[in-house]
Amino acid sequence: MKPRVLLVSRTRYRLPLDPAVGAKFDAMGRELEVHVLATGSGSGAGFTLFPDSASFWPLLPWRLARELRRVRPAAVLCQTPYEAAAAIVARRLAGARCRVVVEVHGDWRASTRLYGHRSRSLLAPLGDSLAAWALRRADAVRAVSPFTERLVRELGVEPADSFPAYMELDPFLGPRAPLPERPAAVFVGALEATKGVDVLAEAWRLAAPDASLRLIGDGPLASVVERLGVSWDRERVPAGTIAAALDEAWVLVLPSRSEGMGRVVVEAFCRGRAVVGSRAGGIPDLVEDGVSGLLVPPGDAAALADALARMLSERALAERLGEGAAAAAAPWLQTPAEYARRLREVLVG
Repeated sequence: MKPRVLLVSRTRYRLPLDPAVGAKFDAMGRELEVHVLATGSGSGAGFTLFPDSASFWPLLPWRLARELRRVRPAAVLCQTPYEAAAAIVARRLAGARCRVVVEVHGDWRASTRLYGHRSRSLLAPLGDSLAAWALRRADAVRAVSPFTERLVRELGVEPADSFPAYMELDPFLGPRAPLPERPAAVFVGALEATKGVDVLAEAWRLAAPDASLRLIGDGPLASVVERLGVSWDRERVPAGTIAAALDEAWVLVLPSRSEGMGRVVVEAFCRGRAVVGSRAGGIPDLVEDGVSGLLVPPGDAAALADALARMLSERALAERLGEGAAAAAAPWLQTPAEYARRLREVLVG
């Protein structure tokens, strides 16, 4: 019999699932009986979804307690330490005996400092304390990168395992395309302060390279992109489109202020594209400066402009670092079956 697990997350799901998300649940479903408590719309077997609102966090312990009584899972899989805190409270409310397992995809402290309105920073001390409390009391913690391992160990907690988040990499594998004739850069990610898109906008104006820039993503800093006047895919695009955008570029640019791992870095590596990124979070765990890309201090627009100008004016450099990027992909690749098997081992204990 497959272990029953309840996945809790503020992630917004839209049912039926798009193919990339569906592939993840298909892989998990071969090892586990998966139930989901999250926000979103639509209906489907195993999914309990409700509209996202300001009441999400205050109501979550009671919603979770109700699901624990109904589903009776062997484990609750939490996407952040904040959901884990709610799960620990819910377990007591429901009188349940399930394990609480928390995944650490990035620096949880960024959620109150680099996302949303600046007033969220007022919640930072409470959020930090709550996350630390949950991580120390969870039955198991899973990291996704050396950076997130270090974050957990700073709290005196040893991760039960560390392996990358699920990545559907098939669209990025296969023969690599040579660099296009014209130099180009691409950014893929949410237009948030944590991704440093404001730094990229300033750096691009400073560098003024004889090259093109394409951005894929949307978010609260969209106005920054609109003023930049570059190619912009605002709507969600499939993985195949991202792979094609990487093939049409010389380099991926990722100037994040905080980054747990950086899946798009692995995607760029699979396509043989170097990365100009910030020396922040988990990016240096993937990108070796001068080997598979160029690293600059986070938030430093002048340094980012210099790195972009150098990369986009020296084809030989972009090609050499692109080869280094392709060679660096291997340690981060895992099949969906490997991901699901290791996840089951963490959940079952």
